Amino acid sequence: MTHLSRTALSAGLGGLTLACAVWLGAAGSGAAQTPQFTFAMITHAQPGDTFWDIIRKGAEAAAKKDSVKLLYLADPTASKEAQLVVNAVEQHVDGIALTLAFPDAEASAVKQAQAAKIPVVGFNAGVDNWKQAGLLMYVGQDETIAGEAVGDKLNAEGAKSAICVDQQQGAVQLEERCNGIKKSFKGEFAVLYVTGYDMAAARSRIVAKLQQSPNTDYIVTLGAPFAPVAIDALGTAGSHAKVGTFDLTPRAVGLIQEGKLQWAVDQQPYVEGYEAIDLLWLNKINGDVVGGGAPVLTGPAFVNKDNVDEVAKFAKQGTR
Repeated sequence: MTHLSRTALSAGLGGLTLACAVWLGAAGSGAAQTPQFTFAMITHAQPGDTFWDIIRKGAEAAAKKDSVKLLYLADPTASKEAQLVVNAVEQHVDGIALTLAFPDAEASAVKQAQAAKIPVVGFNAGVDNWKQAGLLMYVGQDETIAGEAVGDKLNAEGAKSAICVDQQQGAVQLEERCNGIKKSFKGEFAVLYVTGYDMAAARSRIVAKLQQSPNTDYIVTLGAPFAPVAIDALGTAGSHAKVGTFDLTPRAVGLIQEGKLQWAVDQQPYVEGYEAIDLLWLNKINGDVVGGGAPVLTGPAFVNKDNVDEVAKFAKQGTR
């Protein structure tokens, strides 16, 4: 698998291995014998998006290893995700792992956490905003770089007209993906907004757009659950366009193996969830701040027909 990140993940994780070895060595049983902390993981996950199941599984694995109580909270709207942060502060949690999908709306809540001396680590969304918000660390994918990589891939495949399907208008990380594609792609480009995870409505929107723009030769979905919807829409619209997607799920893996989906951009959500919790733990037990002021990058990497079988076994166990 070819990784395209500008900062190697290992650069930020070398210290993690040493610190974990020291603390876990004292435990002997594989679980850390440290004070019982309660960490809140707060995301902008939309109901029905299985991508977040992978992130949660990673977070739960880290929480188990670190003997941490994990509170997983999610809401896809800006104001309600911000309110979840306020609620966590009022519950006196020991740390918060936060997707900074709506940085302006979440700014006040983050400041409340900081005033309460609660460390906040960003992950998954907000790579361009976490430092300004005052977060301690960030782990995830640089979405602009990922988008530019997709644009380059479309150019390499000879695409002339592409549609970017955005399922959550206003979420900064999705805007960065589309903007990155637009920056590097040399053909015609359009963004198509669909409303959340109403898949029937999304399918209708994609069909209508394909009929309106019959020369479209590539559809890029910004979430893996929309890839099969886009593929299904091709037949109804009589389109011969290809489909690629951001993010990876077991269903996306199967579609790549079947030759129906060209590729998926993998940001390794299990790693994001795991490291977000583990970084909080390291900060609490050892004062560690990882990354040297830069994000700890987990992607992007392309999964395609050439390497999908290597990934499939992990997808089956729900960690890719």
